[in-house]
Amino acid sequence: MPQDSSQRALLPAGISDALPPDAAHEAQVLEQVMIILDTFGYDRIKPPLIEFEDSLTGGMGTAVTHQTFRLMDPVSQRMMGVRADMTPQAARIAQTRLINAPRPLRLSYAGQVVRVRGSQLRPERQFTQVGAELIGAPVPSGDAEIIAMAAESLLALGIDGLSVDLGMPTLVPAVCPLVGEDTQSGRQLRDALDRKDTAAVKDFADEIGGPTASTLSAMLTAAGDALTTLDRLADLDLGDAGARERDALAETVNAVIARAPGLTLTVDPVENRGFEYHSGATFAFFARNVRGELGRGGRYQTMADQEQAGAATGFTLFMDTVLRALPPYSGINRVFLPIQLGFERAQALRGEGWVVIEGLGAVDNDAAEAQRMNCTHLAHADGIVELEKNGDT
Repeated sequence: MPQDSSQRALLPAGISDALPPDAAHEAQVLEQVMIILDTFGYDRIKPPLIEFEDSLTGGMGTAVTHQTFRLMDPVSQRMMGVRADMTPQAARIAQTRLINAPRPLRLSYAGQVVRVRGSQLRPERQFTQVGAELIGAPVPSGDAEIIAMAAESLLALGIDGLSVDLGMPTLVPAVCPLVGEDTQSGRQLRDALDRKDTAAVKDFADEIGGPTASTLSAMLTAAGDALTTLDRLADLDLGDAGARERDALAETVNAVIARAPGLTLTVDPVENRGFEYHSGATFAFFARNVRGELGRGGRYQTMADQEQAGAATGFTLFMDTVLRALPPYSGINRVFLPIQLGFERAQALRGEGWVVIEGLGAVDNDAAEAQRMNCTHLAHADGIVELEKNGDT
């Protein structure tokens, strides 16, 4: 490749081209998921890629402010942002354009997002999100519908070893208010919990009290199978506020089990990373031997002054990780049509569902040309034959 061409092919870290056949595979998988969401009654929306900054990063969008690219709009002279997450956009649409639509409101979406930086588990900075939001359903059955629907979508794609890790970000602050405070001590304690550092948590005993430090340490080690973890939490003195959050989590777990009894569920009672704007049960999807999350979601508020109408839950799937969890893509059947067979034959084959690659000139060896054009089949005057890998019929 010439030097100038190689320089043009260079892309920023975390940004990549989707090439054949991967781009087609992603589009195919995306539509499979969207069809399933449609059967559950989730109406598709299409938010813009860029919005005014104050709209994009206001409300629940503040959680992704640090991940948002900004640019100046030459028309309005106002700052704009490139979306880093589509969930805040769905919430904005629900509380503005669809404010009078009947609740619960079911919305679905799919599109590209761009982030300032990747993470250790997700180095990609541009990827496709597919998701759904259930707005105006503040009951555990709503959480169960969202979780079961996301799981059904992933299982329908053929993903093996699927599991769901549930949490309750409001549980730890209810047990220890210091964790929820934006102070140096609060941030340090939160960081220790995120690192699952039991020794560091115990170092806060003088500040939060020995019993509370012991309770937080026990919560750290309680993570695991959902029902087992809930039993362990039931044995802990979480206080009145903590007990209410634990019971709410248990209601969601039981609702999911009732709806999807075969789904593998785990609970991490101290997990908070990436769930900063959530106000209730949260969840993340994983697949065995696959790096990173397939998707995540949880309960949140779209409008603080309208508890009933603003209560929402939803999920987002990350298509790059979903594709890694799927079996290798075998591509699609492509038939090569030699030029002498005519374009009428090409039209007829396309009408039968074939992907047709038409020859644009005479060649010495039709089978070799078909292989060169990555075709799986070759059309003859009297039919179609499958090609061997070496190009022979």
